[in-house]
Amino acid sequence: MDISERLIDLALEEDIGPGDLTTGLLIGAGTRGTGRLIARQKLVLAGMEVARRVFRRLDPGAELADGLADGQEAEAGQVLARVSGKMQALLQAERTALNFLQRLSGIATLTRRYVEALKASGNASVRLVDTRKTTPGWRALEKYAVRTGGGSNHRMGLFDGILIKDNHIAACGTIAAAVAKARRGAGHLIKIEVEAEDLDQVRQALEAGADVIMLDNMTPEQIGKAVDMIAGRALVEASGGVTLESLAEIAATGVDIISCGALTHSARAVDISMEIEAA
Repeated sequence: MDISERLIDLALEEDIGPGDLTTGLLIGAGTRGTGRLIARQKLVLAGMEVARRVFRRLDPGAELADGLADGQEAEAGQVLARVSGKMQALLQAERTALNFLQRLSGIATLTRRYVEALKASGNASVRLVDTRKTTPGWRALEKYAVRTGGGSNHRMGLFDGILIKDNHIAACGTIAAAVAKARRGAGHLIKIEVEAEDLDQVRQALEAGADVIMLDNMTPEQIGKAVDMIAGRALVEASGGVTLESLAEIAATGVDIISCGALTHSARAVDISMEIEAA
């Protein structure tokens, strides 16, 4: 069972509990029906497969048809898909399916705005990536939504990359000591990234042999000086406080990567509803 299945089970259990009082009283067990999933605002769709799994969790025969694919844009009022199956299952799964769709589409929609702003900046080579600032338990899905919107992923977790941050440096004493320890223990294919808060730490990270240097909360002017100092000897990532308004100026400094936690932690859920078609 993958993470999304576990989340679906948890969400349905949370919502339905021992039983749906309203649907159980109003809808016969044999009744079938069709619902339309409708965008109430312009959005980039993400999470349709998760929604399908939600409905099929309660009715294995439920079908989603005439649907848009993840990554496609929808206008307000557009039908995203039609779902058919047992009416009780459609009504009981409705809110959970919409919660997944609205949250993931919100992330994809915001990411697309950032990607388009980055393209407009003229620096086509810089990569926009997310962070680990995700909803607990939702990381795989939220990072999928970032990719759907056109962004890229940073680390999935602590297990798939070495990033030496300020507290690691404090615990080890110096950047040089931290990088040396990481280099001794890491496999030869693993890159080491170091977070630098000022130009002196950039110099220390370079001297220690860091493969990637993260410029944390620096101004565009400081970032530009750091890029000149690094001069291609390491990949350069700008991070901290990145906004749509600051994106172009940061990209113009010549960094290779821009990481933005707002893609996940500040994305607003979009408005999607389900309407049951009259019998």
